[in-house]
Amino acid sequence: MEQFTYAKTDAGLSLEEIRTALLRSLEGRELRRVLIIPPDFTRFHSNAGYITNVYYHALVERGCEVDILPALGTHEPVSREQAAAMFGDIPYEKFIPHNWRTDVVKIGEVPAEYLEEITEGLWHDSVDVEINRLVMDEKYDLIISPGQVVPHEVIGMANHSKNLFVGVGGSDMINKSHMVGAVYGMERMMGKDHTPVRKIFDYALAKYLKDRPILFVLTVTTAPGGKIHTNGLFIGDTRLVLEKAIALAQEKNIDFVETGIKKCVVYLDPSEFKSTWLGNKSVYRTRMAIADGGELIVLAPGVSKFGEDAQVDKLIRKYGYRGRIHTLEEFEKPENQDLRDNMGAAAHLIHGSSDGRFTITYAVKNITKEEIEGVGFNAADYDEMAKRYDPEKLTYGYNTLPDGEEIYFIPNPALGLWVNRESF
Repeated sequence: MEQFTYAKTDAGLSLEEIRTALLRSLEGRELRRVLIIPPDFTRFHSNAGYITNVYYHALVERGCEVDILPALGTHEPVSREQAAAMFGDIPYEKFIPHNWRTDVVKIGEVPAEYLEEITEGLWHDSVDVEINRLVMDEKYDLIISPGQVVPHEVIGMANHSKNLFVGVGGSDMINKSHMVGAVYGMERMMGKDHTPVRKIFDYALAKYLKDRPILFVLTVTTAPGGKIHTNGLFIGDTRLVLEKAIALAQEKNIDFVETGIKKCVVYLDPSEFKSTWLGNKSVYRTRMAIADGGELIVLAPGVSKFGEDAQVDKLIRKYGYRGRIHTLEEFEKPENQDLRDNMGAAAHLIHGSSDGRFTITYAVKNITKEEIEGVGFNAADYDEMAKRYDPEKLTYGYNTLPDGEEIYFIPNPALGLWVNRESF
């Protein structure tokens, strides 16, 4: 089966056009039980919520049993409120939480020799291929994997097989793939296909999931004014849908600035960003655009913690965001077994630092100044910063304040990648 629908207009596909394409992808299939693996609330603007809702109701009307396994990765389970906001009227009991530590089965491994080859000798260990047991359950006639293709700090471009091997994957794959990306260098990968981490997932998909009935439903979206525009929809069971989506995402989701940004202000919607684990998209999605000696101000009214779970939160507080070299040095110390046991957290610490190239100031309401500074950031009062840099009044891109200060404003860092054209 090979089909894809593609829209290149700024307004994107209408909901009815999306619905028609989704229903067409079900034609000719005899289905009794279907598993849908959508992204979680952190990908709200993917439009995967609407896509999941359409599939759910269409399948139930056919008499199918439908289970929904959100691709949480290491994130918190989708709450009842988040499910309603993103997925509409699907019954909450249909959502099955994924536990990356306990709900997986090992189905193979990516060999060490292959890792050495694709990382230019920077990585020497094999990687276990682990995935949620439900993906391997023969009772499912079809597994639908919706999600958004967008620049990503670990893999280059998010989604496709990443939705499976990280979204509903296990600890070894999550931890090592993130660390491979950090060691290889995220600025070598962001916005690109065929990165080392993508090759890990491609290998695992081709070798270990080739017989599973997986249908990828990929979107490329933008959200001007907070309204989702689905600029592209790609449906199919091969890598071609990913490649088509990447080409459009590179066009729609990478914003070039002509010179390095001296002061960047990023707003984190409190309904979406509640931790620096997620909020640090403001750091790694802008780092390629900020000038040396520049400043990043993160307006984060909803951020109340560092990690998405207690164990990771503890590690972030212990080691902090102190740069790639420092983190790798700590990683190699024999006494820091806790960091080696959580490579994903170690990689996150690297991603969330500017390596001293520019300053990062978190303006928050729900964490103390001492806690923010304790992990290596500058701290500011949210209300004071929001009074000067009012996210309700600023427009996307360059703004000149009444006193003449020029800033670059980004209302949602999850939707793109910003790059200085001079140094790209």
